[in-house]
Amino acid sequence: MARVLVVDDVAFMRMMIKDILTKNGHEVVAEAADGRQAIEKYKETQPDVVTMDITMPEMDGITALKEIKKIDSNAKVIMCSAMGQQAMVIDAIQAGAKDFVVKPFQADRVIEAINKTIG
Repeated sequence: MARVLVVDDVAFMRMMIKDILTKNGHEVVAEAADGRQAIEKYKETQPDVVTMDITMPEMDGITALKEIKKIDSNAKVIMCSAMGQQAMVIDAIQAGAKDFVVKPFQADRVIEAINKTIG
C-alpha cells in the first residue's frame, strides 16, 4: 500500500485518481491543485508517491517536481499528462520523474505505475 499525494488543477481528475487508488488499497494522504500547493503538501505529508499533473496554473508540474526533488532527492513522482505532451514528459523524466500516465486515466495503468514506483 502506498501513501499518495494527488496533484491536479481539475477536481474531477483528482477524484478519478483518488477513486482508482483507494479501490486498489492505496491511501490518498493529500490533494493539491497546483505546483505550489504540491510542494507544501509534500513537506506536510511525506507521501510515498506523488501523481503530478504537468499543466497547471500558478506553478506547472515539472517546476514542482524539480522543487520537490530539491527537498527530497528520493521523492517518487509519477507525471500525468494529456496526449501530445511527449516533449514535456521527456523533460519530466530528465527532471527525475519515475513514470508517467496518460490522460484519460486507465485504472490498470495508474496502479501499474504506482506499484512499479514503490516496488
